[in-house]
Amino acid sequence: MDGPHGLRVTAEDFGLDGPRGRVFRGVRLDAEPGSLIAVEGPSGSGRTCLLLALTGRMKATEGTAAVGPARLPKQMAAVRRVSALAHVPGVTDLDPALTVGEHLRERALLQRRFGGSLRALLRPRGERAGEARSRIGAALTAAGLDLDALPKGPRTAVRDLERLETLRLSLALALIGRPRLLGVDDTDLKLSDAERSEVWALLRSVAESGTTVVAVCSEAPEGAVVVSTAPAGTARATAGEDTGTEAATDADAETETETAASTDTDTTTATTTATATASDSDSDSDSGNHDRETADALA
Repeated sequence: MDGPHGLRVTAEDFGLDGPRGRVFRGVRLDAEPGSLIAVEGPSGSGRTCLLLALTGRMKATEGTAAVGPARLPKQMAAVRRVSALAHVPGVTDLDPALTVGEHLRERALLQRRFGGSLRALLRPRGERAGEARSRIGAALTAAGLDLDALPKGPRTAVRDLERLETLRLSLALALIGRPRLLGVDDTDLKLSDAERSEVWALLRSVAESGTTVVAVCSEAPEGAVVVSTAPAGTARATAGEDTGTEAATDADAETETETAASTDTDTTTATTTATATASDSDSDSDSGNHDRETADALA
């Protein structure tokens, strides 16, 4: 049974064939709601493709999987509605020229325009602003990102963030939508041992709060439900154990970003539409008012 937030994730002989051959195959998984699932394997072994397939962004070609009541690959749209991605190259890239506050405000606007009900859009402006502040504050707390600790607070440009801070911001943006399934790529890439420990502690806390987390890594932490894409056969995943899948060739990794970008065109369209709408609705406000609204929203 699904928990109040997280979703159970299962897979049986789940696999994907790409235009250049096998990407991953034989994945078996049974993770309870609120689990921390680690997709472990070397670079180029199909880790990101498996992450995208489990979150409804890439269509598997064999086997079945389920995220809560939604079956994959038939109900990919239903899975996308309850899941979010963070730190996925080519899919959730941050704009280095924008500030942290601008990213947060844009995501809150997208959530309000496309993630909520029509009734929510018709609420008074004050109520909408309060809801945005609440979502942003909760997401920042869950991601462990302290705006006051940044060089320029919310006005800090993304290009000036440390790698760990960038990861935390990406997680915060994904959590604004309050997903029931969170997918995170390159969790431990180019991080020190201490930073990796921080990240795993953070993801474990997110999972303990109820959100099921699927994280790609080169080495899984203790206590996680492990799915391995290394070339070591297959086995059923249980907490703290490895589940193997046959490895893909390194060339398969080149197709991951292209496929993910094509399956997430709705996200790109949503961003463009929301930005244009925000520009039209706020054209009567000068830059000073704009800055004050940002400060209020992040207070």
